[in-house]
Amino acid sequence: MIFLRSFFFNIFLYFGIASACVIALPLLAMRDKYMICAAKVLSGYIVFLVKVFLGVTIEFRGLENLRKHEKYFIASAHQSMFETFALQTILPGPIFILKKELMRIPLFGWCLKKIGAIDIVRDTATKENLGFFDKILDRTTKSKRPLLIFPQGTRVPYKERPPFKKGVGRIYSAIKLPCIPVALNSGKVWPKNKFNKYTGKIIISFLNPINPGLEREKFINKIETDIYNEIDSID
Repeated sequence: MIFLRSFFFNIFLYFGIASACVIALPLLAMRDKYMICAAKVLSGYIVFLVKVFLGVTIEFRGLENLRKHEKYFIASAHQSMFETFALQTILPGPIFILKKELMRIPLFGWCLKKIGAIDIVRDTATKENLGFFDKILDRTTKSKRPLLIFPQGTRVPYKERPPFKKGVGRIYSAIKLPCIPVALNSGKVWPKNKFNKYTGKIIISFLNPINPGLEREKFINKIETDIYNEIDSID
């Protein structure tokens, strides 16, 4: 049963993503808001697949924390592909920070660029990363869309607790906006790099905002503690 559920889910998932990228091609020549809207539709479709094919229930907690500040940025735990789509159904067109490899995927990468995603070469100092923080500051200053980052740097199994990357502290110091941490347990249902997906309940929890002004190291320690404590409580 698990294999059959996963088989049909994966077929509809990747067929849907590929079809959406092809259908969205004309939007590359239009205003960004249309591609952002298309991304939201695709995200809703994938959340629908998770519910229908995997029999998963999804709960969003702490949504009131999104209304405490007009401008903020999101720092989310990252366990699966699920949250990259599910968060788009809640947030108003988030600006993603993504690894550069994703931007190089034909069609899909073009759509990512169109919605304003910012690429970075992970764990290295290269010419491609020069001006990265200036680009983030410029984008968040000019736009009302929230920045969305994954401070673990990559997807991690839901039981692992790696230290957060220091870059989240640099972003926090640079843009001087409240940070809303996000804890989740999506890796239980949609494990990293696994064919099989599982039934269950996915909880995505928006935590109390962390206001700007903390020292960088104190901020990193706080957000890491807040997120991991919440994951432990919902696990």
